[in-house]
Amino acid sequence: MQGVNLRSRPWLLPAASFLIAVSFWHWAKTILVPAYTAKVLAEKRPVGNNSDLYPRWLGARELLLHGRDPYGADVTREIQTGFYGRPLDPQNPGDPSAREAFVYPLYVVFLLAPTVTWSFHTAAQVFRWLLLASIACSVPLWICALRIRVSRPLMIAGMLLALGSYPAVEEYFQQNLTALVIFFLAGAAAAASHKWLTLSGFLLALATMKPDTAGLVILWFLLWTTADWKQRGRLFWSFTVTMAALLLSSEAISPGWVSRFAAAVREYPTYGTDPTILQALLPRWLAEFLGILLIVSLAAFCWRWRKAPAGSEQFGWALASVAAVILVVLPKLAAYNQLLLIPALFVLAHRRSRPDGSGFLRRATSKAAFACQIWQWLAATALSTCSIFFSSARLRAVAEAPLYTLLAFPFLTLLAVAFSIPSIAPEKPPE
Repeated sequence: MQGVNLRSRPWLLPAASFLIAVSFWHWAKTILVPAYTAKVLAEKRPVGNNSDLYPRWLGARELLLHGRDPYGADVTREIQTGFYGRPLDPQNPGDPSAREAFVYPLYVVFLLAPTVTWSFHTAAQVFRWLLLASIACSVPLWICALRIRVSRPLMIAGMLLALGSYPAVEEYFQQNLTALVIFFLAGAAAAASHKWLTLSGFLLALATMKPDTAGLVILWFLLWTTADWKQRGRLFWSFTVTMAALLLSSEAISPGWVSRFAAAVREYPTYGTDPTILQALLPRWLAEFLGILLIVSLAAFCWRWRKAPAGSEQFGWALASVAAVILVVLPKLAAYNQLLLIPALFVLAHRRSRPDGSGFLRRATSKAAFACQIWQWLAATALSTCSIFFSSARLRAVAEAPLYTLLAFPFLTLLAVAFSIPSIAPEKPPE
């Protein structure tokens, strides 16, 4: 029996992706969420709105409407009351260790300003859909940035699969701003690829609202700019002017905010960080050694590729390398950060489609990385199907099965990128 010809039936791939996405969300809402809820209630944890948007929204509201310091202890207590349902008690060992607070650059309030007169419920609903839209739109932007030729059905399938992933589910329920930041990074990369460097610098500046997530990507773009100042200097000046505007306007509405933000950042590791993915998978000494080695190696490769034209193969692999390294050295295990892996997955998939691909380790790690994500989709689809016949309570023991590969996925993606780099052609001369 002959296989299905996708070229003659281009709608099959988007249709299959749509079914996978629907199944994934059905698993999340009917199996995973009830299992997590039962676990939280059994452990008697404090429960409030559990929204990562809330600390930023409340801080913005209190600053813009009442002139209060969003980094202040009094606002922090109000944030905890909304997030957890009550303020945390440092003397209670059963309370969560994650002290929710306004640990963002102050200029995030400009993004949230239109929502501060709304109820938080309304603001959260709007951001849920804004963040999902950001995830979907980042897919064609990364494709545009990498200049990979993709058919429209395949692009639609990619958007649907991105929406039908655990990072998308986590963004929907927690409303973290990571998806929006990654949308800005994807837009900046796409703009640079089309020589719209003023727009690229502007979007990179907006992405600094989460400096831990976007920092290395921004440093790569600034290094890339210095390699051909005459042609690329507009990106630097656009970034600099936008940052100056954000910093000065923030200072105007809350003088001295930079020192208070710095103090909040210094305090954050004592309660808000996780082990890195390397530390979660490897002995601590080995994880720290590999982390340093990765940063040094990344710096060397970025220096080597700094002259590569935007949209070139080397430019794409630089983006993929930076994103993959961020994921394994960032002291945060939240799944929404894995949206940064989209460009890495695209360059790996594009490399696999080429006939010159060779090397056992490159092929093995690439297949293993994709297998991790495919497992999540297949396991969620299987559990979603089982929920037709069994109650969510009976499936609770295996509710997290689709997430078994969650930590391995970024690590294997990094290995696949690392083993692919030696086969990348030498850099081309600048444009």
